[in-house]
Amino acid sequence: MVAVCERIEEAPVRQADDHDGIDWHQYVIIGAGPAGIQLSYYLQQIDADYVTLERAAEPAEFFRRFPRHRRLISLNKVHSVSDDPEIRLRWDWNSLLHEPADLPFANYSSEYFPHADDMVRYLGDFQRHHKLAVRFGVEVRRIERRDDHFLVHTEDQILGCRAVIVATGWGRPNVPAIRGIEHAVGYEDMQTDPAAYAGKRVLILGKGNSAFETASAILGQASMVHLASPRPLRLAWNTKHPGDVRGHHGAVLDSYQFKTLHSVLDCVVDEIRPREGGGYQVHLTYTHADGETAVLDYEAVLRCTGFAMDTSIFDPACQPELVASGRMPTTGPDWQSTNVDGLYFAGTLAQARDFKRASSAFIDGFRYNLRTLTALLRERYDEVPLAHTVAARDADALTTLTLDRINWSSALWTQFEYLCDVLVVDETTGEVRHHVDLPEDLARSRFHDEPHYYTFGLRWGRDDYGDVFAIERHPEPHRAAESAFIHPVIRRYHGETLVDELHLLEDLLAEWRRPDRHVEPLRAFFARELELRR
Repeated sequence: MVAVCERIEEAPVRQADDHDGIDWHQYVIIGAGPAGIQLSYYLQQIDADYVTLERAAEPAEFFRRFPRHRRLISLNKVHSVSDDPEIRLRWDWNSLLHEPADLPFANYSSEYFPHADDMVRYLGDFQRHHKLAVRFGVEVRRIERRDDHFLVHTEDQILGCRAVIVATGWGRPNVPAIRGIEHAVGYEDMQTDPAAYAGKRVLILGKGNSAFETASAILGQASMVHLASPRPLRLAWNTKHPGDVRGHHGAVLDSYQFKTLHSVLDCVVDEIRPREGGGYQVHLTYTHADGETAVLDYEAVLRCTGFAMDTSIFDPACQPELVASGRMPTTGPDWQSTNVDGLYFAGTLAQARDFKRASSAFIDGFRYNLRTLTALLRERYDEVPLAHTVAARDADALTTLTLDRINWSSALWTQFEYLCDVLVVDETTGEVRHHVDLPEDLARSRFHDEPHYYTFGLRWGRDDYGDVFAIERHPEPHRAAESAFIHPVIRRYHGETLVDELHLLEDLLAEWRRPDRHVEPLRAFFARELELRR
C-alpha cells in the first residue's frame, strides 16, 4: 500500500490588527477537560494556530467535583493479553492518544475503577508534558458570529477565529419539570457521607449511574432507598452501552429483589411536598400499573438526573440548535453545529449522533472522534486533503487489508457501530482508496456520488436474545448475521444505497483470522462484488 497524504501550502491565517485589538487565531477551543486537552494535542502536532481557553486554574475541573463518590466508571485494565499498544487501548478507557505513548493512564492508577483524583493528575501532567497552548483562568463570556469568523469575548480580551470548538462538557444540572423539584437536593450539592442518611427514607430521582452510585453508597445506612424515573432501568450488559447502569451496582438490584424495601420504581413523580414536622410527601403515578397512584413519605429527596449543556455563552444570533431534551447540541456528521457554520463540538457534548450506542460520550470514544475531527478541520481550513492509502482492486488484497484493520484498530473496537473504514473503488484506475476512522453517516454523505464503495467496522448482533448470559449460538459462517457478540460487518454501497452486507462470525478472543470462518467468506464476498462491477 502507498500512503497518500500530501500537504499543500496552508491557507493564510488572519493576523492580529493593531487597530482592532483582537487576538486572531485559526481555532479557538473552549474548555480544557479531556476533550479540549486531546484536541489541543492533535492541533499542536500539525502546527495549527490554536488556543485553548479554560476558566479554571488547571485542567479537568469537572473531575475535581464529579463523580461525587469519586470512583470513575471508565475501566482501567492495566494487564492485557497483548503487548501491542494499539490493541491494549481497547481496554484502556482513560488514556489520551499521543505518540510516543509515554504517558499512559496506567502510570497513575492500577485500579479497575480508578479514583477521579487520578484523572485530575493525569490530565494536568498531560497538558504540561506536551506544553499545550492552554490559557487558564480565562472565562468566556460570549461567542458571536461575524461574517466568516467568530469573536470570542472574555473578561478582558476579544479573540477572533475561523472556527470555534466547544469542549466545555456539561455546564449545568439537568432539572426535570416536577412540581416541588426545588425541594430536592441536587447531585452536585448533596452530602456524600453515608452516615448523613442513617435511618432515613431516601428517594433518588433518576436511574442512571449517578443515581446508582448514590444508592450504592448509602445502601447500608438508609432505612429505605427508592430510585425513580418514568422509564425502565437500562442495564449496560443488555444495551452494550457503557453509560447505562453498570454491573458493579448490582447490590442495589439484589436488595430490590430480596424484599429489603429498597426499590427501583418505574413512575412519574407528580409532586414533592414538604411535610409538617419535616421530610417530604411525594405524589407519584406508576408507569406500568394501569395508572395506579401513591403518596410516599421520605426524609430526603435527591436529584440525580444528569447534566445538560450551558448555552448562556452563545450570542442569540449563533445559538446552536439542541436535541429534543435540550441537553446537548445537534451536530452534523462532522461534529459541526447543524445551524451555525464553523461552530464545532468536542467530547461529551458531541454524542448526539451515536447517543446510547458507541462511546462518544467518554474518553475512550471521543479521543478517536477528535483525531478524525482534526483531519476534517485541516481539510476545510488549511486545504490539506483527507489522508488515504491506496490498495489494489483485488479480493485477496482487500481481504488482508480489512482483516488486518479489524483485528488491530482500537478505534473500530471502541467506536463500534459508529466509526468505520471506507474502501472506495475507482472504476477508471482500478485502484481502491482506503479511508480510516470515519463516522459511517459521514462516509455515506461524503461518497454519495461514488457508485462502488465499502464500509467495514464492528457491530453487536441481534438484541432479541433474552437472557444475555444464556445465548444460543450458531457458529456457522452462513449464520454469522445471527452473532450476538461484537463481530465484523462489511457493507457495500452504491451512493447512499446499501447494496449488500456480510457478517463475519463472532470470536471469543476477538481474533477474526480463521480461514473457514473469516478469511474465505470475506474473500468470496469481495471476489463476487468486484466481479459484478466489471
